[in-house]
Amino acid sequence: MAAAVATESSYSVLPHLPPSKEIPATFGQSFKHWWAVGDKGSAASEERLLRRVSSYRPASQVSLPSNSTDSDVISYSERVTLSNPKHWLNMFAMKPTAPKADAPPPAVVLHGYGAGLGFFFLNFPTLAKWAGARGTPVYALDWLGMGRSARPPFRIKAKRTEVPERVAEAESFFLDALEEWRQKMGLEKMTLVGHSLGGYLSVAYALRYPDRVSKLVLLSPVGVPHDPDSTESPDRELTDDQHTGSEGPQAGSTGRVEAIKQEQAARKRQPTRTMKFLMYLWEEGWSPFQIVRSTVFWGPMLVGRYSSRRFGSLDEEETRDIHDYLLNLTLMKGSGEYCISHLLAPGAHARLPLVDRIAALKIPVTFAYGEHDWMDPEGGQASIDNMRKAGNYNGKMYVVPKAGHHLYMDNASAVNTLLVSELDYRP
Repeated sequence: MAAAVATESSYSVLPHLPPSKEIPATFGQSFKHWWAVGDKGSAASEERLLRRVSSYRPASQVSLPSNSTDSDVISYSERVTLSNPKHWLNMFAMKPTAPKADAPPPAVVLHGYGAGLGFFFLNFPTLAKWAGARGTPVYALDWLGMGRSARPPFRIKAKRTEVPERVAEAESFFLDALEEWRQKMGLEKMTLVGHSLGGYLSVAYALRYPDRVSKLVLLSPVGVPHDPDSTESPDRELTDDQHTGSEGPQAGSTGRVEAIKQEQAARKRQPTRTMKFLMYLWEEGWSPFQIVRSTVFWGPMLVGRYSSRRFGSLDEEETRDIHDYLLNLTLMKGSGEYCISHLLAPGAHARLPLVDRIAALKIPVTFAYGEHDWMDPEGGQASIDNMRKAGNYNGKMYVVPKAGHHLYMDNASAVNTLLVSELDYRP
């Protein structure tokens, strides 16, 4: 099912951006990286990733005639201000120059916990071509409080024991902003493509606004199963090594799901003091990014070790660029990241699991997991079963070979093929 990804060159009139720095391996390098971070740094690191899309244009040049080979689409970044002027969402838009009346619904790509829209830089070239060919836009957003969106204070009024109230408040922080953005953009319906926490919030949005979502594509969504032992502890996202490959996604099967569970079970038999400590901090409302920021000058080196290990499928330049991007996001003011202990319990299972909620949806839902994922694919299968029991037979699941939790980056060509196929859906 894999397909080659078309090679794209940078837009010819873009100003030169300095090459990304080396990934810090010493305290001295780490200090230099820490000193350079900031809003300008995050903007520059994001642009280095987005320039891989040939139709990308700086905001000042969006209205100018295009010299891009992709003349049927224009891609650009924009800050969309919400009703509260202190709240805005960072957006990357891939818009066709000739919209089509019979086009599929617009697609909205939503990142996972503590990440940003730049994480999809390997998928954007394919999505931009799809947008131009189908005559419908594709948007990627940073959630409020994450990425390069506004970072207002994150506060929950409900008590720790008031679980439904806590979850509703935490979800509303993100969903209210997404709905206001939809209204400002004038979108009637959207296909949501969500990864990890972005997948969880995509389902929550569809449950709250069922008339505004035409389809869900969930890439390794968090918070699906209700078994507290179905996933590993919260440090898995910080410690897992990368699995790479280029094979295509395959329909989920009992055998493949069982193989993933056996791999997970083997890892669970190795508890550590660090794991227990992180679980304690989790319940106390800390976040992994808060811990990194508290190390001050050591932070860039810690992020560097993480990005070097976790994104092993990337080449050297791509790894440096994603490191700079992640570093700038990590060291920014904490905000939406503090949702994690309200939505998820230690072990990354939801306090209100999606498997018990998703049957209320009447739209198509596609699950995709990596072959070496730390999310439990049985949660996806159980969700599809519950949907069918409720009369919705439009659920399916894929397993992407040689990929882990970040399957869209681990095996980008396979996921790009899957996305193009799924986004062609017309209700």
